[in-house]
Amino acid sequence: MVWDKEKIKTILPQREPFLFIDEVIEVEEGKRVVAKKYLDPAADFFKGHFPGNPVMPGVLTIEAMAQASIILFYTAKPGIAKTNPDYYLTNVNVTFKSPVYPGDTLILEACNFKIVDFGGVIDVTAKVGDRIAATMRGSFAVVAKKRKNGK
Repeated sequence: MVWDKEKIKTILPQREPFLFIDEVIEVEEGKRVVAKKYLDPAADFFKGHFPGNPVMPGVLTIEAMAQASIILFYTAKPGIAKTNPDYYLTNVNVTFKSPVYPGDTLILEACNFKIVDFGGVIDVTAKVGDRIAATMRGSFAVVAKKRKNGK
């Protein structure tokens, strides 16, 4: 089962240009998801990071990993996720192993370490082909969305 970008937009609160999941290519509900992001060489962040030697900023790799984690949470706790809560990355341990370049396709594999109603701990591996770009163990909190007046 492949999830396209329109399905992904029903789950993730992010939108272009800050949407870092193009499709979900594997789903083991509540256990594991595999997602893809094609890195367009024309993306603005490549222009300044770094001129003459463009690489994907590490913080954007972390964001892609966090978005894959939200999708995994959705498969584990769809009733909660469908309320459109706010997600907060609370603790992140990332190891960067190799750069990600313009034109690469980033493969994100998110695995459930522990998911509960109010958050979880997810292990994510970011790869380009067989090459590991980064690994992350991240914990996140899920909080009911606050109304615009702060309540």
